[in-house]
Amino acid sequence: LPGVPAWAAELSGDAVVARVGEHRLMRSELADYIPAGVSPEDSVGLAQQYIKAWAEELLFLDMAESRLSKEEQDVSKELEEYRRTLLKYRYEERYINERLDTLISDEEVRNYYQEHTDKFLVDRPLLKTRYMVIPADSRSLKKIKELMSSDDAMDAIAADSLAFTAALRYVDSSDNWMDAILLARELGTDEVSMMKALKGRFIELKGDDGNLRVAWVVDIVQKGNPAPLDYCAERIKDILLSARKHELVSGLEQELLKDALGKGKFVIY
Repeated sequence: LPGVPAWAAELSGDAVVARVGEHRLMRSELADYIPAGVSPEDSVGLAQQYIKAWAEELLFLDMAESRLSKEEQDVSKELEEYRRTLLKYRYEERYINERLDTLISDEEVRNYYQEHTDKFLVDRPLLKTRYMVIPADSRSLKKIKELMSSDDAMDAIAADSLAFTAALRYVDSSDNWMDAILLARELGTDEVSMMKALKGRFIELKGDDGNLRVAWVVDIVQKGNPAPLDYCAERIKDILLSARKHELVSGLEQELLKDALGKGKFVIY
């Protein structure tokens, strides 16, 4: 490796590739860091990156040990606190995994939504749309707009079919809610400009490339209104699961205290 000092030598079939004081980095340790199949050039770069990070950490450690007092170097209390926290977390995780009911019914989701609707007010509009990018002079533009804005399912299929040959891109997102920012990005603009371009239920924007970005708004939830239940369902499931986990842990803590008090293992003086 470039930069490996001349004193590097074979030790028990291994080789020293770098040294910081009494610390030595072996070639076998370095090899564990480099993924298999990497080109020789990339291997050299990764090796140099690892050696540098390894050296910086040890030099920093040496500096800290030489400058800090014995009291400042004593980390036994912090290590014990970390050990306790880690063991507690691991047991809680096992306890929860063994007991947690992960099945959330649609009724539970619906009830939570109805009781906490104010938690799901949207900061930006949500839209269901069909949108496309199409040359402004396309002969099929008018017909596709007519078909894509129809409530008839067969017309929607026909719009998709015609757009396949006439449009540069066509997306039917009429079954899925989209955040206004995401839709604006798809249309190559920003949310404010997009919403200003909404006329009736059509959004039409002309790009610098001469193509039109056209969207038909199937449905919309304006800013400040509750998001639809189907848009919030997964978030609600996460909330309910989190509540169940908290309830399990709280129950475990109370059970442990009650048991310890009953057996005299825990005494308050």
